Amino acid sequence: MGKKNDLGTLALVGGGEWLGGGEDFDRELLARVDNSEVVVLPTAAAYEHPDRVVKKAEDYFDRLGTKVKPLMVLNRREAEDREVAEVVKRARFIYLSDGSPLHLRSVLKDSLLWESIVEVLNNGGVLAASGAAATLVCDPMVDPRGGAYTVGLGLVSNLAVFPYHGTAADHMSARSIDLLAPKATLVGVDEQTALIRDATGWRVAGAGAVTLYEGTQAKIYSPGSVLPDFV
Repeated sequence: MGKKNDLGTLALVGGGEWLGGGEDFDRELLARVDNSEVVVLPTAAAYEHPDRVVKKAEDYFDRLGTKVKPLMVLNRREAEDREVAEVVKRARFIYLSDGSPLHLRSVLKDSLLWESIVEVLNNGGVLAASGAAATLVCDPMVDPRGGAYTVGLGLVSNLAVFPYHGTAADHMSARSIDLLAPKATLVGVDEQTALIRDATGWRVAGAGAVTLYEGTQAKIYSPGSVLPDFV
């Protein structure tokens, strides 16, 4: 799962999903799958009113002319449900909401649901992951309890995503920079901003910027910028 995928589109969103600053890249992602419905998984927000998360997604995508199919997978048992996994396999656009990356990992890791999500991406679909989900799907994962690292799901290996980069506490981002493994790359992604990977490579879209860290050196990429092939 750590291998580069040349078929589907991966959008790593820095948080603040389904707000005005992300409309342009969400419209683009929808166009890639002919405005198919969006399967929204509020799993990371299981303890933070997931129903409100779904309502927010429904209102947002309704404005974009697309329907939301919510899947209220909130625990491990539901992630191992074969019927749920089959529903996901038929999706063309999957959106993982923000919330708790540690809870999301406990639900998704090595599950039938996660296998289905990866299959959709490998078959040319779109996967968008915001905030907690963005850091989780990669590896290593930034631990929200202090900015150190733990194990992510490895969809992209040797890439750490620091969401809410423009507004996060300085000591947390400094810790992530200091503890980064020599072979890994750290990207700070601002809110309402996406680091998008498709067959052409990596680029930035949305309202903010992406900061690429190489050691203690940082380079900022504005929307529309193409990043080097760092993983």
